[in-house]
Amino acid sequence: MNAPAFAIPMAANDSPKVWSMRFMLFIAGMGGLLYGIDIGIIAGALPYLESTASVTWRLSAQQLGFIVAAVLLGSVLSSLFAGALADWVGRKKVMVLSGLLFTLSIPIIALADGYTPLLLGRLLQGISGGLIGVVVPLYLAECLTADKRGRGTAMFQLLLTIGLVVAALIGLYYAREVEAFAGGSGDALFAAKDQAWRSIFWICLAPGLVFTVGCLFLSESPRWLVGRGRPADIRVARAALLRSRSAAATEQELSDMQQAHAISNGSAGQSQSAREPLLSRRYLVPFVLACVILACTQATGINSILAYVVNILNQAGLSGSTANSADVAIKVLNAVMTVVALLLVDRKGRKFLLMMGSGGIFLSLILAGSLFWSAERGRVDVTPALQQLVQQDRLQLSVDAAGLARLGVAAGGAPQQLTLSYAFGDFSNVQSRRSDELDARPIEISREHTVQADSVIGAFFRRLHLNPFADPVSAASAPLVITQALVGPVPSATHGWLVTACIFAFVAFFAVGPGVCVWLALSELMPTRIRSNGMSIALLINQFVSTTIAAVFLPTVGNHGYAAMFFFWAGCTVVYFLVAAFVLPETKGKTLEQIEAHFARRR
Repeated sequence: MNAPAFAIPMAANDSPKVWSMRFMLFIAGMGGLLYGIDIGIIAGALPYLESTASVTWRLSAQQLGFIVAAVLLGSVLSSLFAGALADWVGRKKVMVLSGLLFTLSIPIIALADGYTPLLLGRLLQGISGGLIGVVVPLYLAECLTADKRGRGTAMFQLLLTIGLVVAALIGLYYAREVEAFAGGSGDALFAAKDQAWRSIFWICLAPGLVFTVGCLFLSESPRWLVGRGRPADIRVARAALLRSRSAAATEQELSDMQQAHAISNGSAGQSQSAREPLLSRRYLVPFVLACVILACTQATGINSILAYVVNILNQAGLSGSTANSADVAIKVLNAVMTVVALLLVDRKGRKFLLMMGSGGIFLSLILAGSLFWSAERGRVDVTPALQQLVQQDRLQLSVDAAGLARLGVAAGGAPQQLTLSYAFGDFSNVQSRRSDELDARPIEISREHTVQADSVIGAFFRRLHLNPFADPVSAASAPLVITQALVGPVPSATHGWLVTACIFAFVAFFAVGPGVCVWLALSELMPTRIRSNGMSIALLINQFVSTTIAAVFLPTVGNHGYAAMFFFWAGCTVVYFLVAAFVLPETKGKTLEQIEAHFARRR
């Protein structure tokens, strides 16, 4: 008789807790959306920025490259101090700061009248992205209950993938807007392109404002408050926990937090000098494990595949328009499969999803690499013939029947592809050209297009008698050397579709496994004492591996073929699977304090 009367008040009392949780997940998801927009928005804006800024402001190709890379630089810089800043002022304030920086960057870029504001705005976007990548997963891990932490953190990755899709769709929309002016006057087309890239950035202002304002209404992380140790902060932490937990659960979790804080600070029946060292098993093992997980995630090649997917599919045999359509489909698939991961992560667990995901990634990469190997093994080496065509350290060659005949290749009826690598001293480059390309551009190689001007950083290292960068002084007189030139038939469309299927499978397995679990590994494995700074270092390693792979991608596929790159990624994925299967503990349903205690136990 009392059961119905008892159930109704519980539902009423729990309603504010449910809405508080949903609001937290929504705002954190908006952070993921901004992170995805940070990564993807430049792709749609760059063609119009390049065609207008190079005329209006005389921007060089190197300056445009700096504008594109400024986001990565800003992200790396902010990742270095994001953890320390979050420990100093709190997670909530850093989230607000990241939103403000992103919001401020939009008008700086969209109203830019030269190179400096463009570079500054992109740098601010990168700093914002680096802060978001560290602090939002950190905040979610510290605020969500153990049974919801997996799905909650997965929301960040889901909105990140949606941000990539949104950026692609915005670029596609304005591409069609510009095409409408294709038949008009040159001035009208120029104005349309200028308006297009500015509008692409203006649209991104709305999510930035929503995230910034929403963060103001969030409660501070209770674990950060407990770490401060002040009675007033403990009361605020209790109130923050009560917004999403029952009174009994709040007191239990608060007690666990205080106990873990006391142990890590040497105040649980010990003197302060007995504080557990940072190189103890409690801290070192989970930190190294999280770093390995993040490094292996990037070593699968995910960022390079997403960035160069149009090139990859074009080399596999698909036409340009088909490859671009597949690019959009891959981003949509990434978002859809992240929803699947959202439903599975708290049911099946992190360990299972990482094993399944890395295993599927390995098979996809092996199949794609085998397809490329079968297509690339029949290529003909024409390096000596091409070197003979070099005149006065310059080379110009049309990849048509006549040009191929000069290399001693009979084209026949099938389209051919020439891939060559060359160097002026320390400066090297790779070019690839197909005989069936629509614009039929010849390959042109000259010193002025290959040797870059000396940089301040390069000159500084050379004064220290270090030489990590190419020396433009020696390259100014170095001869043009063709290091490798290979010609072979363009793969068939069937071959292209088979590679596309492998890429689709790769993205699906990545989204279900590493795509979601990497953020959980980053935030769950780190003990409370080192969580913020440890996450900063681990994310920095993640970005370093990603940047390194992206930097060597084009030279590697130019010199050794796409098969070599895919097989290398597959080898790294084997390491990933072994770590997930035999080293990574299952963290599903465990509080952060229970996970920390797992690593503190001695055999």
